[in-house]
Amino acid sequence: MKIKLLVIMLAGVMLAGCTFKSTESIDLGMQSIENSDYEGALSYFEQAQENGEDTELMLRGRGIAKMGLSDYEGAVEDLREALNASGGKVSYAEYDTAFYLATALFKSGKPEEAIETYNAILDFEENNPDAYFLRGKAELSLGRYDEASKDFELAISYAPSDPTLYINIYECMEAEGYADEAKGYLKTAMELKNINEYQKGVLYYWLGDYNNAKGCLESANSAKGDPNVILYLGRTYEALGDKSYAASLYSSYLKDFPEDANICNQLGLCQIDNGEYQEALAAFQQGIAVPNNEMMQSLKYNEIVAYEYLSNFKQASLLMEAYLKEYPTDEAAKREYIFLKTR
Repeated sequence: MKIKLLVIMLAGVMLAGCTFKSTESIDLGMQSIENSDYEGALSYFEQAQENGEDTELMLRGRGIAKMGLSDYEGAVEDLREALNASGGKVSYAEYDTAFYLATALFKSGKPEEAIETYNAILDFEENNPDAYFLRGKAELSLGRYDEASKDFELAISYAPSDPTLYINIYECMEAEGYADEAKGYLKTAMELKNINEYQKGVLYYWLGDYNNAKGCLESANSAKGDPNVILYLGRTYEALGDKSYAASLYSSYLKDFPEDANICNQLGLCQIDNGEYQEALAAFQQGIAVPNNEMMQSLKYNEIVAYEYLSNFKQASLLMEAYLKEYPTDEAAKREYIFLKTR
């Protein structure tokens, strides 16, 4: 699951009864975040600090901007400082900052600390389905299946009619190797009354009913601008064996939205399956050229794989050496590097 950052605009705001002074540089920084201009946002927050603007809001905004730049360690530091600067008060602003902090902790490889933060959030609001789901996701990453399952059930108990929640739980469990155990969530979601064509298509896809998935996703793709629909529609065609058409879907989308790193990665994987390794390499490199995207590690690893398929083992070895400096905990990459050094 991708966690979309929530941006709260701060111009003249009143959050949960706590009034904050409206500050020009902070407001401009938050507007930059909304426009995905994270570097620009950091410049505004630096100016806010120089101007003596609200410390808590400045640190909070800076932490969110660093998350946008995938600097999760830096984000953790700023978000913690923002909470410390709150002076002990607990309002929606601090509650929201804690959500960002938990996400940054999880993404920086600290699931235990993320769980502790979700515990605090749930102490503040015990009926929040997002907090239960995200805590369950962190627990599952640590191999705590029973604890995760309890949290997923609690999340559903507070949002029983949300089909996206069921899909997110399934995708989370599938990624950790529990696809069979998670099938029940898909079947329950399929019975909901408020399900749309995209959600129904995703459910059919994960249930392995690709023909029905294709029909629903084609219907959902009428606007032809939703990357989630494109991703699952393409995957559906791949599963049906029509990888050439899937590649054309991804390529057509990227003509209009060339900086969608997720679609770049999927196109590259599809091209590798098609045996079109040079085209796959180009797709991965297109994604890598998108700064600060969340797919960067996958894209860089897949770029190495593409060079291997092209029998350019020297370049693959050089890139793997650089990759392991950036991602030193990837054990599979370490084993692959040993192989590459023998070629």
